[in-house]
Amino acid sequence: MYLNCHSFYSLRYGTIPLEELVNLAVKQGVKALALTDINTITGIYDFKKACDQAGIQAVVGVECRANNQLKFIALAQNTTGLTEINRFITHCNLNNIEIPDSAPEFKNVFVIYPLENQPETLRDFEFLGFKPSQISQCYKYDRGFLSSRAVVLQPVTFRNKTEYELHCILRAIDLNTLRSKLQPQDHAHFSEQLVQPARLERYFADYPELVANTYKILSACQFEFEFRTPKNKQNFTESKESDAQLLRKLAYEGLEKRYGAKHEAAQARVEKELKVIDELNFNGYFLITWDIVQFSNSRGFLHIGRGSGANSIVSYCLGITDICPIELDLYFERFLNLNRKTPPDFDIDWSWKERDTILEYIFEKYGPNHVAFCGTNVEFKYRSIIREVGKVYGLPKEELDFLATHPLTVHDKNQVVQLVHEFGTLLEKYPNQRSMHACGILISEEPITNYSILELPPKGFPIVQFDMHIAEDVGFDKFDILSQRGIGHIDDSVKLIAKNQGITVNIRDTRLSKNEAKANEFLSRGQTIGCFYIESPAMRGLLRRLKCDNYKTLVAASSIIRPGVAQSGMMKEYIFRHNFPDKFEYFHPVFEQQLGETYGIMVYQEDVIKIALHYGGLPATDGDVLRRAMSGKGRSKAALQKVKDHFFECCAKQGHPLELSKEIYRQIESFAGYSFCKAHSASYAVESYQSLYLKAYFPIEFMVAVINNQGGFYRTEVYVHEARMAGAQIENPCVNNSEIQTTVYGKVVYLGFMHLEGLHAKVAADIVENRTQFGPFQSLENFIERVPIGIENLQILIFIGAFRFTKLSKNELLIRARMILVNFKPEDRNWKLLAEPIKPFKLPDLPRSVFEDAFDEIELLNFPVSCSPFDLLKTKYRGDVLARDLNAYHKKTVRMLAYLVSRKHVPTKLGSMYFGTWIDVEGTFFDTAHFADCLQKYPFQGGGCYLLLGFVEVDYHFPTITVQKMAKMPFIPDPRFSASNSRAYTTQQNMREDVSLTHRKPYPQEHEINLPRQRMKI
Repeated sequence: MYLNCHSFYSLRYGTIPLEELVNLAVKQGVKALALTDINTITGIYDFKKACDQAGIQAVVGVECRANNQLKFIALAQNTTGLTEINRFITHCNLNNIEIPDSAPEFKNVFVIYPLENQPETLRDFEFLGFKPSQISQCYKYDRGFLSSRAVVLQPVTFRNKTEYELHCILRAIDLNTLRSKLQPQDHAHFSEQLVQPARLERYFADYPELVANTYKILSACQFEFEFRTPKNKQNFTESKESDAQLLRKLAYEGLEKRYGAKHEAAQARVEKELKVIDELNFNGYFLITWDIVQFSNSRGFLHIGRGSGANSIVSYCLGITDICPIELDLYFERFLNLNRKTPPDFDIDWSWKERDTILEYIFEKYGPNHVAFCGTNVEFKYRSIIREVGKVYGLPKEELDFLATHPLTVHDKNQVVQLVHEFGTLLEKYPNQRSMHACGILISEEPITNYSILELPPKGFPIVQFDMHIAEDVGFDKFDILSQRGIGHIDDSVKLIAKNQGITVNIRDTRLSKNEAKANEFLSRGQTIGCFYIESPAMRGLLRRLKCDNYKTLVAASSIIRPGVAQSGMMKEYIFRHNFPDKFEYFHPVFEQQLGETYGIMVYQEDVIKIALHYGGLPATDGDVLRRAMSGKGRSKAALQKVKDHFFECCAKQGHPLELSKEIYRQIESFAGYSFCKAHSASYAVESYQSLYLKAYFPIEFMVAVINNQGGFYRTEVYVHEARMAGAQIENPCVNNSEIQTTVYGKVVYLGFMHLEGLHAKVAADIVENRTQFGPFQSLENFIERVPIGIENLQILIFIGAFRFTKLSKNELLIRARMILVNFKPEDRNWKLLAEPIKPFKLPDLPRSVFEDAFDEIELLNFPVSCSPFDLLKTKYRGDVLARDLNAYHKKTVRMLAYLVSRKHVPTKLGSMYFGTWIDVEGTFFDTAHFADCLQKYPFQGGGCYLLLGFVEVDYHFPTITVQKMAKMPFIPDPRFSASNSRAYTTQQNMREDVSLTHRKPYPQEHEINLPRQRMKI
């Protein structure tokens, strides 16, 4: 009876979540239900599963709309019908064609038109739908027509009066209008609810043929879908057998390259993995990934294979990853095993500059009909809900800003705000819009429109209408093609080194960096600014606490720094045991044998498998099931209890006391949700070492590469500082030496035009292009003749000193520029006039201090280049203690003057606190802690220099100052505005800081985890 039901996947229209729609149908006694969301099939697979479980016949289709006008409803008679619908709407989406008034010539689809869009004639598969409110219109049609071509059309959009209002709010959000201004045609009628079928039948008692036709259509729609069969491209070659042969050949070729001709352990591991890969039909998946990597290598691109795929020796031999699983004792079962129900995937990173080339190759190689990105549903979030709903009710921007940035407890209690709260709460977790998954790509055996409508977002690559979780349910194994700036740092560094020094660095040879003494020395000192994953203040502090000077310790550090672990007590305990390995007992001999590398602590997800295998006696595959259950990977409570019971049964068979097994299970349960995949940590560590090697031996080129890839954890200023500390001479942008990006000539670094606030990108490009074609600029006049530019952009270049090669002062350059350009627009410039000599003039002697230049730089670059921020302070005081001496002040109070680099917000049970990172006058970094009570009296006041008073604590070689008092120190008045008190202190407000905010509950503390240091006495 219900041919036209909307779920909340009818974005900004429907209000009913899928499962609740099905549950409502069950309560109302509905036997067959059609899901027809607007122009999308997003929910049909979850809907099909829910209907099958509820014993309802699932009918799937799409409500086709254009410009908010219902054109027709398309119902799939079978899976072929769904394909027809998908291809029709995909064609419209990808070609920017509006959905037409009438349906195409479908073969396996029923089409229902509303009365408002009735075509002149109806084809065999088309019907006319009558709503209960339109029964009076039936008399216009003869009985023959009604008996063959008419059906009941009862749309379902919401459940009750409250959801009707929610629907109207969604429509107002979509149309960007006020709720009060919605017109009747903008939203659904209040009657669009799911009522009992008997009630509907009574409405149409005089026209029973419409009811009969409706049931006939529903019964004729038999949509069946096989979720268990794989939908990925099955074979890389022509058959499964030839895939297996090719994979074996490639694996053994790589085996010899990686391990030599006679490495029995590696060969046995390869054989074991190839067997499992073949049994699970993953030969093609491995080969397609290998093919993508081969293309990348052929283009000279650098890639990083990471994630659980690095647990596979076959992926290591194929060159997909660079992690030796034997060296790190990585379990293949963590990646792929016969008990694993969800498909794994390789995570592969490229430079953000090269990723699109990889994507274009994949789409071209495997065909646009077989490749698409996963979609994702962007949900309404707290701040956006408050703003969107508040705007619908007419609240002004100032009030919306307050409501969105303050907790509910301090909001006004007026009626409108109460409505915003009420409907905002209802909207939480509702999908708001579809977007593209950041990296997940599907490559299908059959045309991908067999399974989904495709859309074309602004990025330019088509996406399916379901997310990665539904993709897994449908039977797809996605390929994660990611990008990150860390690879750009490494790749660009190598190119800069070759260009600047003529040295070729084979950074792909991971042995080069992992065993390098100088890199390890930098690592142990936390001298890692700019290096992938290990540059944050927290990570640098951990490295110093551990005196980390080797690859395996870095792998562990990369895991225990992860959110959750760091504050759970695990990180603190690991640091203690690393520094005092003789002051604890292993909890059980198995912990010493299997977790000796991490001092008996389950740092990695693989450690859960180890303990389950070697203590509990479970097979490694069951250990991975335990790991996944513990970490909440989609497991039900019943499944978790089953795994727990199995663990204790196996422990009992091993003869272990129950109390001991309970404590070990408690530890597993405590750690598994926090822990990190070891292979993932190892992959990160390899990349960290690659960047660290470049920083240690080629610091200037490395820092320039970091700057050009738009940094990492910190802002550009910090990386410029690091380059200067490494011996670079930093120069402001120059029209004769600078590029759009920052460049290096020997040890001289010219900042790029891209860093100048307000300079148009086209002007920057024109400067570089003209200079490349016609040579250096000879004078200001010559520059203006050759580069179309307005006075505003020209002044920016003058103020930053881009014409210093002319030896003219900024004042004289400004006068010359204005005399030429003040009455001209760039496109109307009279070149003959420019060739005439400028009238001579004589300027009075106007001495210019370096501080004026520094304030120009702050205004245009957000940081000074000509001098240090400390040079701009009113005070000459530079503190009593320097950062390099802090270790000698343990348990003492110190007073320091420092420049703020960054601060990180950390929620605690006593309130918010911050960790600060600073630079002293010598340019050395140090760290502080600011607790909630101190911050109330002495808050941060933006970027700049502060006077700090605090208590030093040296924690395992790493000093931290707990700040008791602090005050921001004033700069000298801006000398450019000496006559204007109102502007003399405004420029210094441009000084920046890096702020990391954390929106989460406080982590559990050490006593809540309670990791024992002694064996249990039984």
